[in-house]
Amino acid sequence: MATSEEADGSTAQAFANTSGNGEIPSFNGDEKAKASDFANYFCSYAQLYHQKQMLADHNRMAAYHAAILGNSDVFKDKIVMDVGTGSGILAVWAAQAGARKVYAIEYTDMAKYARQVMKANGVEDVVTVIQGAVEEIKLPIEQDGLEPDDPEHPERVVDIFISEWMGYFLLRESMLDSLIRARDKFLKPATGLMFPSHTTMYIAPVQDEEERRTGCNEYAASMSDWADFQETTKQVYGVTMEILQNDFDREQKEYYLFSSRWRELPDEAVLAEPVAIKRLDMMTCTIEDSKGISLGEKMSSFSFAVDGSKVQGPISAIAGWFTADFKSRTDEAGINAPKINHPSFLSTGPENGYTHWGQQVFYFLSGIPLFQGETTTMTGTIEMTRTKENARLYNCRIKYASSRKKNEDPDGRVLMKSAETEQVYTIP
Repeated sequence: MATSEEADGSTAQAFANTSGNGEIPSFNGDEKAKASDFANYFCSYAQLYHQKQMLADHNRMAAYHAAILGNSDVFKDKIVMDVGTGSGILAVWAAQAGARKVYAIEYTDMAKYARQVMKANGVEDVVTVIQGAVEEIKLPIEQDGLEPDDPEHPERVVDIFISEWMGYFLLRESMLDSLIRARDKFLKPATGLMFPSHTTMYIAPVQDEEERRTGCNEYAASMSDWADFQETTKQVYGVTMEILQNDFDREQKEYYLFSSRWRELPDEAVLAEPVAIKRLDMMTCTIEDSKGISLGEKMSSFSFAVDGSKVQGPISAIAGWFTADFKSRTDEAGINAPKINHPSFLSTGPENGYTHWGQQVFYFLSGIPLFQGETTTMTGTIEMTRTKENARLYNCRIKYASSRKKNEDPDGRVLMKSAETEQVYTIP
């Protein structure tokens, strides 16, 4: 990783995919950081195959379609902004729902395809596609005759924000930062609406032993291959590579064992009632909220009771996913905002079947066995922080311990209590 000399002579880390303060480069990033961000993040969204993957996610599509077209009374004659419009389907729906004007914001060259989609669907007079970072764009306020609620904030002319900003485990990709800044710049504070309006992150213990063992076996195979390579290099070429073994081992553990995995889990894999670990009100959440989950936050602790008589073990991992609500505002400042009479809901959990988000699964090195007639309790904490190298990616630190009790023991005696396990995972 590169370093830069500060004015006082000390050396500070310079991050390739963050702005100077560790935030995403689209806000206050230099040209080098923005170029790196485009190469690492935005460029894939300029490809139609990537757009198709999202458009073919019917749970995703149905939730947004119901939220927009099912509440056409709310959209009628309104000013709408679609942040990260992609190929533009949400903007088309907003226009079909009766919006007076829709601004479809797209950073990548997908904007040219979005313009074609608007014309093909007969809404090009309603929808204006603007290419650029939402943090930097200017709306044609005077040209389009837009009026703010508050003269002191002349740019706050938008009635409704729609955006599909959510990443794996909700926060990955950090697009929420851009949405919050755009909200605070353009959305009418008293009457504005956010679609989705609320989001919630969940975790639960799961049984997925086959995949857990696959990761362990792939790690073991990789280390066996290294041993062969090391011996061959020494015998054939007279050079020892043993000095690199520990570093190679660390790399392989991080890749095979300590990176979360995308999974489409069946509902029966969930072994206990999911626990909410973060809730976001999209009208009031802040940049700090978007940066993750800090140790000590009220919802960062979890406890699960898993009855071995009711579910099949072992406990292989902790899985994480999110839900999104499209409903009326719940903040005090929004008491006079339009009401959503037909709420919509999206879940990326195992109970809802396939979504392109799936679940992020954090596998244990060994499964926790379950026993007939006994309840295993897992307690712990979860932290989620952005990586230093890339502000769009996150690390997740999970600490947990387990204990077992007989179900029929009136005294509730503890049969076993494990030591605390702590592991940091990357969400790739």
